[in-house]
Amino acid sequence: MHSSPAGRRTRLVAGRVTRYALLVVMAVVVLFPIYITVVNALLPSAEIAHRPPVLFPTHPQWSTFSTAFSHAHLGIYLRNSAIVTVAITVAELVTSVLAAYAFAFIRFPLRNTVFVLCLATLMVPMEATVIPNYRTIEAFGWYNTFPALIVPFAASGVGIFLLRQAFLGIPRDLRDAAALDGYGHLRFLMRVAVPLSRPVLAAFGIFAFMGAWNQYLWPLIVTQTDSVRTVPIGLRQLSAANVNQIDVIFAGTLLGALPIFVLLIVFQRQLVRGLTAGSVKG
Repeated sequence: MHSSPAGRRTRLVAGRVTRYALLVVMAVVVLFPIYITVVNALLPSAEIAHRPPVLFPTHPQWSTFSTAFSHAHLGIYLRNSAIVTVAITVAELVTSVLAAYAFAFIRFPLRNTVFVLCLATLMVPMEATVIPNYRTIEAFGWYNTFPALIVPFAASGVGIFLLRQAFLGIPRDLRDAAALDGYGHLRFLMRVAVPLSRPVLAAFGIFAFMGAWNQYLWPLIVTQTDSVRTVPIGLRQLSAANVNQIDVIFAGTLLGALPIFVLLIVFQRQLVRGLTAGSVKG
């Protein structure tokens, strides 16, 4: 028996309503902690522990944000994090693009072996490299400087792997045709390979930015003064220095996470395209 058009439409509508209901529930689960953080930042400290909890501030205290920004020196930490994060992201993108292109298009001795060694670095936990990296930084005289925060993360095995896979998806005939037109490796990379791999490049750039912004252990080890310390260290010091001002701590947390929120909102389309690139063939 074949179902009637009305029955198919009913099932289609029911399925669509179910999907949207699940999306709404998941959105509430994800966004509710962020909303509570905003509410706590706007409430006086005495009302944060109120039971039942206050879900909407009737008299929001906007001054907590200025207090966290100025009195807790969060502006300096945000500046330092911006410098370090942008430098690491650009360095990882450049080194990953160049290395991935070499592994995808250039034939050289032990190419596969070197690529496997790059992948092997993904299995080494960051904690295992702290002491060697720290001794190297000390030997170079970089302790408590921006190079100490940037140089150890200037290359990424994840980025090399992702971009190599993206470059391998470019037809070999396209490379041969470009060579006949006089394109060298660098020109083909900039004019053809990079534009065709832009979604993957954008997605990796977002992940590199987030990873660099949220670093805590390494900046804690190689920095000593506020002039080079980053946001995670600043938030830790803020929570230690303002135990009785919980609203200021929440405000500082929001200010520290704001660049990540803006990045995800502005580049969400590129992130989705990058994550789904290559998932559909033909």
